[in-house]
Amino acid sequence: MTFEEIIQKIDPQVYKSLRMAIELGKWPDGRVLSREQKEISMQAVIYYENKADIAESDRIGFIDRAKVEATPCASSSSDTNQIDVIKVS
Repeated sequence: MTFEEIIQKIDPQVYKSLRMAIELGKWPDGRVLSREQKEISMQAVIYYENKADIAESDRIGFIDRAKVEATPCASSSSDTNQIDVIKVS
């Protein structure tokens, strides 16, 4: 079975478990996720969210631009060439 075939079979419960593991950085039994496990889990979660039409605001890694622009450290709206990168560690 390929990776794509496996992630196509993710159900809501597996999605929730993977998402929680990513958010906490550990599996439900307390073991820490390795870098590779985080990357694979993130890919599976993103795939599921796209497939299941999860609202963008409910997706993992969502940044509410309205709130970000209101903070003093946020980039000005004239920085249109800037690319935002979120690092999962």
